[in-house]
Amino acid sequence: MSNKRPLNFLCVTTYHKGADFIKSCKAEGNNVYLLTKKKLEHEVWPWEAIDDVFYVDNWNQNDVTKGIAYKFRTIKFDRFVALDDFDVEKVALLREHFRMPGMGRTTSHYFRDKLAMRTKAQVEGINVPEFTALFHDVDINAYADRVSPPWLLKPRLEASATGIRKINSREELWQIIDVLKDERDNYLIEKFAPGDVYHVDSLIVDSKVVFARASKYLDTPFEVAHGGGVFRSATCEIGSKIDKALTKMNAEVMKAFGMQLGASHTEFIASKETGELFFLETSSRVGGANLAEMVEFASGINLWGEWARIESATLRKETYTLPKVKNQHAGIVVSLSKFENPDTSSFNDPEIVWKMDKKWHIGMIVVSDSSDRVMELLDNYTQRIASDFHASIPAPDKSL
Repeated sequence: MSNKRPLNFLCVTTYHKGADFIKSCKAEGNNVYLLTKKKLEHEVWPWEAIDDVFYVDNWNQNDVTKGIAYKFRTIKFDRFVALDDFDVEKVALLREHFRMPGMGRTTSHYFRDKLAMRTKAQVEGINVPEFTALFHDVDINAYADRVSPPWLLKPRLEASATGIRKINSREELWQIIDVLKDERDNYLIEKFAPGDVYHVDSLIVDSKVVFARASKYLDTPFEVAHGGGVFRSATCEIGSKIDKALTKMNAEVMKAFGMQLGASHTEFIASKETGELFFLETSSRVGGANLAEMVEFASGINLWGEWARIESATLRKETYTLPKVKNQHAGIVVSLSKFENPDTSSFNDPEIVWKMDKKWHIGMIVVSDSSDRVMELLDNYTQRIASDFHASIPAPDKSL
């Protein structure tokens, strides 16, 4: 690494995440600068891998741009990287202002704006649930005539299940639209169809998916957020029909949306009625909720770390080589706990490779060569957690 000119990476995140990206980026011989919120200065960042840190109290795009321009006088930044969903568009604007390589504003919309995602996917011939924007009254009524409820109201720019609401009738829909008032253009509605929800976590190099791992939410983020359930996910059986179908559809989405390099987390639903796969949403970052850890224990691939290696290799015009991939199966179970520091000593199966260390939470990841064994353990743990540890709080409702 010593013979390489250090590249200057500015990592931007308004949440505490991306430690493995920062450490891997530094290990590649680069200088790493962190731009984050002042309130996060006491979080456990990998300070040994950070050359300098810049803080903002409240994000003002113009002020941040001017601040980076001032730093640019003495630091020649080579790459801006957004480590969280909510920073993708902000960083895209910074790239355009400083003519920095990477995803610009138009492409970034496909990985942030749910309406842009669905519109682009539909144009590219990718299955999406029937949807409509809330721009035009006639279009909304025509949609309600054509597509029977229930529908899901979704904020265009929120992450995960935040702000999603189920609607059961035209009357209820218009009541909600009336409450939204001038914010209605920031929402869409789509057909709610029961089915299994999957996620594909992948790495992309030179516009090609070089690694993908398909998994199934056993309890979806929406169900957990709105029903107070226990969050669970498990990798799909390697080489199964659904594994192959999801991997193929994920590659189609990445190509359609113009993803050139980096990490992505993409969600799909398989219709309970027909089995048909539909694209739900995607993001140009590593999946949250400790899914990256689950993927790493199953495959040996650290998504954050490899993303940093991809960025570095691309800038240096070097060939990126994916580490050897393991093909084991893994599953995760996570819940709020009624205990501040839950005693998990009774969970002692040899397949347990990770336990959550977070106050008021309980969680585990298990790994096995057998997907059936993973499911057996997750079912057992879910029952025990629900009985002895589980707590829930109401989901935040940002829609109304």
